[in-house]
Amino acid sequence: MKVRVLGCSGAIAKDCRTTSFLIDGDILVDAGTGVGDLTLDEMRAVKYVLLTHSHMDHVAALPLMVDSIASMLTQPVRVLALPGTIAALKAHIFNNVIWPDFSRIPTPQAPFVSFHEIQVGQSFSVGGKNIEVLPAVHTVPACGYAITSGSGCWVFTGDTERNPAFWRRINQLNVAALVIETAFSNREKDLAKRSLHLSPHALAEELDCIDKSKRFPIFITHTKPAETELIMTEIQRFDQTQPFGPNVVHDIRWLRAGQEFEL
Repeated sequence: MKVRVLGCSGAIAKDCRTTSFLIDGDILVDAGTGVGDLTLDEMRAVKYVLLTHSHMDHVAALPLMVDSIASMLTQPVRVLALPGTIAALKAHIFNNVIWPDFSRIPTPQAPFVSFHEIQVGQSFSVGGKNIEVLPAVHTVPACGYAITSGSGCWVFTGDTERNPAFWRRINQLNVAALVIETAFSNREKDLAKRSLHLSPHALAEELDCIDKSKRFPIFITHTKPAETELIMTEIQRFDQTQPFGPNVVHDIRWLRAGQEFEL
């Protein structure tokens, strides 16, 4: 299974693209501004879009992508998301005010987009991949995903704050790689907590929930561009001083747009 990082920033700036991952060419996980780096042929190959939640940095490119490839579609782009996320998209984006309702265009019987509700805890298969919907703790209905093609799972937290249920499930899975958000620095830890995001201090506490027998690469995503360097420094400082418990040093890495992983 190939994972291509299209965007992994918490906001936009030069060379900063918001959250989107391309799985084996036909599945998008979130549809942030990173989708704009795909060619038309690459966009046309996308059959499924898995959304973690409705915030703009995770859905901004979805209406634009569908518009770009609409004339080439032979079947709808299938958008899978929590009921609250789908309701938000219908009410606030695909509402014939902000954007045309592509779930009824060109006809309700043959639209450009179809919406499919999923639930936390659900497992299903699309595009030859097995997908489990994981819990997230955020300001709107939100989830994460564990995706595998038969070996280890690629796990994405989505946007979340402290999340005990997530770690209970992670400790039961064969994890090949974990992508976890850390949106704010420690100096903004109060804002992070109010907006239900992680700071390095909270990240350290969360990673301490990982079963000590498990070890896998952990990729940091969703940093705010103005704070990325500070966040990296704070996490490195934590890791070097081993705040995660005795004899525990995590394999923490930085996620960058353009990276590709074979799992």
